[in-house]
Amino acid sequence: MTHPGTLVLIMAVAVLAPLLAEIAARRIRIPLVIFEMALGIAVGPDALGWAHPGQVVDTLSHLGLAMLIFLAGYEIDFPAIRGGTLRRALWAWLLSLAAGIGLGFAVSGGTVFKAFVIGTALTSTSLGTVLPLLRDSGDLHGRFGTVMGAFGAVGEFGPIVATALLLSGRRPGESAVLLIAFAAITAGAVFWALRPRAPWFSRLIDTTLHSSGQFAVRFVMLLLAGMLGLAEVFGLDFLLGAFAAGVLTRLVLYGASPEHSAEVVGRVEALGFGFLVPLFYIVTGIEFDLDALLHDGRALALVPLFLLLFILVRGGPVRLLAPPDLRGGDRTALGLFAATCLPLVAAITTIGVDQKVLGTDEAAALVGAAMLSVLVLPLLATRLRTGAGPVRPVSADSAESETW
Repeated sequence: MTHPGTLVLIMAVAVLAPLLAEIAARRIRIPLVIFEMALGIAVGPDALGWAHPGQVVDTLSHLGLAMLIFLAGYEIDFPAIRGGTLRRALWAWLLSLAAGIGLGFAVSGGTVFKAFVIGTALTSTSLGTVLPLLRDSGDLHGRFGTVMGAFGAVGEFGPIVATALLLSGRRPGESAVLLIAFAAITAGAVFWALRPRAPWFSRLIDTTLHSSGQFAVRFVMLLLAGMLGLAEVFGLDFLLGAFAAGVLTRLVLYGASPEHSAEVVGRVEALGFGFLVPLFYIVTGIEFDLDALLHDGRALALVPLFLLLFILVRGGPVRLLAPPDLRGGDRTALGLFAATCLPLVAAITTIGVDQKVLGTDEAAALVGAAMLSVLVLPLLATRLRTGAGPVRPVSADSAESETW
C-alpha cells in the first residue's frame, strides 16, 4: 500500500460514523452515508490531508460499490412487482432518461457524450440507500415498499444498462450485441436458479451454516464473483454483474433453503455493511474534489440546480406514473425517494472525468447534489409518510392484477 495508514483511518471513520449518527438521531435522523462521506471529505487531501487513496483502497472501494448493488438486487421481490407496477416503473424511467438527456444537451452546450453522462446520472435511484430506511420504518414489505422496490429497481438497473450502451466508448450497436449476449447468459442462469436444487445442496447449506464451512456464504460469493467476471469478459460495467448476482442469489437461496435464506444473507450483509459498503462511501468522500467545488462559483451554483433536476427529472415522472392506489403524500414521497441518488452518480461521473468529457468541477457539483439528495429527500419523504396508516401487505396477485 502506498499509504498503509489510510485503511486503518478509513476503518476508524467507519466506526465513528454510526456513533455520530446515533447521537444526531436524538434530534434528527440523518442517513449514515452522510456521516461516512462527510468524514471521508474531512480526512481527505482537500481538508485535513490524513487519507490518501491508493490501489488497494480503490479496489476495496469498488468491491464495496459492487456489494451495495448486489444487496439492492437481492432485495427485489420480482413476483410482487411484476405486472402494472413494473410497467409504470419502466415508463417512468424512460421518460426520465429522455428528459435527462435533453437537459444534458442544454447544460453541456450540445456535446453528445457529456449530455449522455449528465442525462444518465439524473435518472438514477439509490435503492441500496432507500431500502434500509424503509426496512427501519416497517414499510419495506407493505404496499408502499413494494412499489418503491419496483421503481427503485428500474432506477438502479436502467442507468447501469444505459451506461453499458451509451458510456462504454464503443459504438451503440456493438454495445447492444454484447449486452444481449450477457442478458442471454444471465437468463440461462435464472432458468437454472429456478430449477429445484438437489437434496445434497440444501443439506450442505444446513449442515455448514454454523460451522467453518459456510457453504452458502461461499456459494453466494462465487455467484457474485462469477457475474462480475462475466460482465468484465463482455466489456460491460461491473455493476451490471453485481445487480444480476443479487437477483440470482435470491432465487437460489429461496429455492434451496428458504428457512435459512435470511440468515445466510444476514451474514453477507454483515460483510457488506460492516466493511465494504462503508469503505466505498468513505473513499468517495476522500476522493471528492472539494477544492474544485469551493473555488469555482459556477460549480457551487450548479449544486442546487442539479438537486432540483434530480427531483424534476427522476422524481417527477415517478410521481406522475405512480399506481393510482397511492395518493397525496405517498405519491410525492415515492418521487422523493426515487430521486435519492449517490452511488451511480459517483460511478457515472467518474466515467465522464476519466474520458475527459466532464470537468472535475461539474463532477463535484453532481456528486455534491447527490449527497444532498441522500441527506434531504428521504427526510422529506419520511415526513410526508408520517401518519400514512398501518402497513398494508401486498401479494403477487394484487400486483399482477393492477391495471392502468
